[in-house]
Amino acid sequence: MLQLATLIERQARCRGPYPALTFDGETHDYARFAERVHRTANALAVLGIRRGDKVATVLANCRELVELYWAAPSLGAVNVPLSPLLLGPGLASLLADSHAACVVTQRSMLPVVESIRAELPQPLASRVLLVDGEAPGCLDLRALADRAPAVPPNVRVGQDELFNIMYTSGTTGLPKGIMHSHFVRSMYCVLMASRWRMTPESVVLHTGAIVFNGAFVTLMPCFYLGAHYVLARQFDARAAIELIERYRVTHTMMVPAQIVALLDAPNFAPEKLASLQMILSLGAPLHQEQKDRLNRLLPGRFYELYGLTEGFVTVLDVTESARKSGSVGVPPPFYEMRIVREDGTDAAPREVGEIVGRGPILMDGYYGRPDLTAQAIRDGWLYSGDMGYVDEEGYLYLVDRKKDMIDSGGVKVYPKDIEEIAARHPEVREVAVFGVPDDKWGETPVAAVVLRHPGAAAEDELRAWINARVSARYQRVARVIVMDEFPRNAAGKTLKRELREPFWRGRERRI
Repeated sequence: MLQLATLIERQARCRGPYPALTFDGETHDYARFAERVHRTANALAVLGIRRGDKVATVLANCRELVELYWAAPSLGAVNVPLSPLLLGPGLASLLADSHAACVVTQRSMLPVVESIRAELPQPLASRVLLVDGEAPGCLDLRALADRAPAVPPNVRVGQDELFNIMYTSGTTGLPKGIMHSHFVRSMYCVLMASRWRMTPESVVLHTGAIVFNGAFVTLMPCFYLGAHYVLARQFDARAAIELIERYRVTHTMMVPAQIVALLDAPNFAPEKLASLQMILSLGAPLHQEQKDRLNRLLPGRFYELYGLTEGFVTVLDVTESARKSGSVGVPPPFYEMRIVREDGTDAAPREVGEIVGRGPILMDGYYGRPDLTAQAIRDGWLYSGDMGYVDEEGYLYLVDRKKDMIDSGGVKVYPKDIEEIAARHPEVREVAVFGVPDDKWGETPVAAVVLRHPGAAAEDELRAWINARVSARYQRVARVIVMDEFPRNAAGKTLKRELREPFWRGRERRI
């Protein structure tokens, strides 16, 4: 019987004196980390949290959140990580949707929690816990844990029980609760550890928010191996470089916007990042211009992962990142992938279709939504909603999201093709292309950009530059919008729907 719930207990025995978690300059070894995990689990048990109960967290990066990720499942309870960027109505809907039995948060989030407390059912309303002190009507998790025994809970948890419910980051609509079992998370451990060539001696840095699923592709293998996890409070490019140099970090993952910021940081120098063995890009496509730049400045480190929280991935391995730099790799062992035409038949090599896959990390489904589960998983295959093609060697190339495609006069325009062109402009740091209403063509492309240096290029100048280089007339952008920053979710992904929505307000968009 697979026992992910006892992993930290095992590491305390076998890796006790080795570093487990560093946060804010303080490092706990595996013996100390396991003690805190056990105390937290037993404190939750005293509050009445039992097998199957949902433990919601509304926390920024902190030591307690990592501890809760291991403490709740050791009771057979279920982690429900929620973003601290949520406002009252959004938080209330997700707490209700997940049937949360308690909520663990921080004092900075209390105004949001208090604004909805009257709507919360019992016992949830009386089980609001804080990780950073006391407040009226709230329980102090630290104090409860300090009084709880530092022994592992006497609970045997099966591999098919739920480990977590991860809510989608919402770039394309309302969040859905994705269920992962202990078995699925164990597959994250073993399969990702081998993909990233991690060892117990690895040092893994995470600088983004750990409430989104992308964090788990390095977090799970790190703790599985008994390696050292270094967690930043939030992403800051300058600070990330200092952490890599100080702790001799070997592995890190970032979303594309963070990689660009890292390379542009004033203290960037390749020698400061000499310890790195892996820089993993995920969450959105990294534009070719930036891939080439990264491979030039930090050769032999770049990996790319394409994947869905619902349970399918491809990986571009470091050994192929130059030869297949336009690709997002191939499925790992034990995974299968198809490219499917609209009629359900398999596409030929280099023919665009929907990416469909299956493998050992496939979700159990969307929590409470068998209807949506049936739409996403058909005959055991996960339908991604992403468009792509494979070459003759089976390497996957992304084209675009189905929902992001622009229908201009009956021609399907892929925003990614235009974004790759715009990203080559020397003053463009980031770009997002989307469709806006057009009386003649139905839709027409518009590009939003963030510049490297404010005021360095005018919108009309950028528009002319892009339109002179696209390969077809229908790819020409009607307008370029210069922005200070893009709207993002907790994962750091650009929210294209927020960029697009003002143009479509009051009109129906059909793709």
